[in-house]
Amino acid sequence: MTYEQVDRQKCKWETAELLRSAQVSPKAMTALCMGLAVALGLLSSLGGNGFLGIFISILSSLLASVLGAGFVLYCMAIRRGERAEYLTLFDGFSFVGKIILLDIISGFFIVLWSMLFLIPGVIAAYRYSFASFNLYENPGIGVMEALDMSKRQTLGYKSQLFMLDLSYFGWNFLTRFPAIFMNQLIARDITAELLYGIPAPDTYFGLPLIALDLLFGLWQLAVSLFYYPNYVCVRLCYFETAKRTSGVGLGAEPPQTDFWGGWNPPDGLG
Repeated sequence: MTYEQVDRQKCKWETAELLRSAQVSPKAMTALCMGLAVALGLLSSLGGNGFLGIFISILSSLLASVLGAGFVLYCMAIRRGERAEYLTLFDGFSFVGKIILLDIISGFFIVLWSMLFLIPGVIAAYRYSFASFNLYENPGIGVMEALDMSKRQTLGYKSQLFMLDLSYFGWNFLTRFPAIFMNQLIARDITAELLYGIPAPDTYFGLPLIALDLLFGLWQLAVSLFYYPNYVCVRLCYFETAKRTSGVGLGAEPPQTDFWGGWNPPDGLG
């Protein structure tokens, strides 16, 4: 088995061209996806801290995962030069059980590896990072099959995927910084209440928590418009390269073998 050194800048340039020619606006699709995610987050906040609140929070997270799958399907269509309507965002509901099961199993494996140390957990996250793409592309396969395919596809690409994510670190940090800062303030006040009996405030900066959740959600939506479609499509570029070089995945050509059964890479890959 072999792998290629992906030209990250070329992938980003090609993706930018594809997004500019998309028939359905990437920014509009991102706004729809993120807007629904913000609405689900607010619904979760309104549920409170009781059993109902926990149930609504879990349900909202699951629905957000399915919407995320629909957004990836939209990006896959763009890379194939196909038209994807806004309703593509809801295509994940046709195999919602597998999406949820994949999230649970892959998350479980990553947590197990993380218990050994941080680095094995990070490696595991990249090892299974293509599993969702495999499932979204071919919903007929099983969850464990999608995970196994990802393990084989990411051989030689984990460090490249890490560098890709590092290149988007600024955008990710900008997206999450307000919420991270606010969570630190809330955690500090809850700790003070538990240790010293100082009541935690109901408002911050003169606004109730639900209003801050709305503002942070809108901030995340606004920032995501400028990079998120590009990020997902570039990651799909890596996925397509990994499929081609590994011979694993829907539409991938099988590895070539010589007379003795050894693997011969296609021209230009050796």
